[in-house]
Amino acid sequence: MHGLLHLPWWGIILTTLALTQITILSVTIYLHRCQAHRALDVHPIASHFFRFWLWMTTGMSTKAWTAIHRKHHAKVETIDDPHSPQVKGIMTVLWQGAELYRQEKANDETLERYGEGTPDDWLERHLYARSKLGIFSMMALDFFLFGPIGLTVWAVQMAWIPFFAAGIINGVGHYIGYRNFECADASRNVFPWGILIGGEELHNNHHTYGTSAKFSVKWWELDTGWGVIRLLQLFGLAKPKRVPPKVQLRQGKVAIDIDTVKAVLTHRFQVLAQYTKKVISPVLREEKHSVLNTGTSAHRVRSLVASDPSRINTKEQAQLQNALTLSHSLSVVYQFRLKLQALWAKSTASQAELVETLQDWCRQAESSGVKALKEFAQHIKKCAS
Repeated sequence: MHGLLHLPWWGIILTTLALTQITILSVTIYLHRCQAHRALDVHPIASHFFRFWLWMTTGMSTKAWTAIHRKHHAKVETIDDPHSPQVKGIMTVLWQGAELYRQEKANDETLERYGEGTPDDWLERHLYARSKLGIFSMMALDFFLFGPIGLTVWAVQMAWIPFFAAGIINGVGHYIGYRNFECADASRNVFPWGILIGGEELHNNHHTYGTSAKFSVKWWELDTGWGVIRLLQLFGLAKPKRVPPKVQLRQGKVAIDIDTVKAVLTHRFQVLAQYTKKVISPVLREEKHSVLNTGTSAHRVRSLVASDPSRINTKEQAQLQNALTLSHSLSVVYQFRLKLQALWAKSTASQAELVETLQDWCRQAESSGVKALKEFAQHIKKCAS
């Protein structure tokens, strides 16, 4: 028995992958970037399509998903985080992510406090709120189009978001991967190519710049969700509001002023990332033999030196101190990193005090005797807001 489309086995596989991609793109573009973070505006034609498709393939309401995700950002990696692997355990979040979502969805306080501004029209109240009707309608449609194998297609569609979004992104995305930026949580980029999950794999980038419509920041990172947003923009169906900021350099600028301070504060995550690349990495290469004597790999030491001290456990602190003891230059650049990071903790300082602090940091860096540190201080002076 065949369905209406009469597809071969490979055609069914490709169609299933295409359908799941529409679902994840609906989640990342509409629910995540548009509704939860207001990073872009979506035309009513596109938003109604996304809402309808999500009703058919996930049964999730806009208000519930948005509220739970906003609470995740507000309470990230605390006891109140709906799905933190640091609190609930990686295996729990990975395999029971959908159940954690359902538990938080039942919390009326979460929905009311964090679900503000989401659609509350007739369709939302009378149609999309009836989640089972949507997903069983999708099952009937899959059976009609593909025949009995359509039930397998439907099962894959239903499992895609619970596993990849609720499990992989919420779990692995805060547990394993690489970090471009030392933001104040454990978020990580799972892969540099956001293909299967619409760019959501670039989770560290997103947590660093939460209100950005674009998740990729490196030239070699691929965010398919952003590619579709640009396509929608071409047809007037989407309008991005914000993208990750870029540090502006003014050639010939050699003095620290308030414009420099504003640039450093605004682009603090990129400044620290550049510090790791331009200062810590070169010093580690020069001190490689000293670092190897610690029994810890140079890559691991680099990661520890570039991490926020609050995110390092007791064992890692011992490894870091051992490496710093054996390498004077590494110890120097580590202390300078901490001093630079402390600059944006001075929220009550006056502009004059901030300028003086950064001037003093650059002056000491240039006289530190570490070439990479001296060059970075000169780089800082060129920053402009």
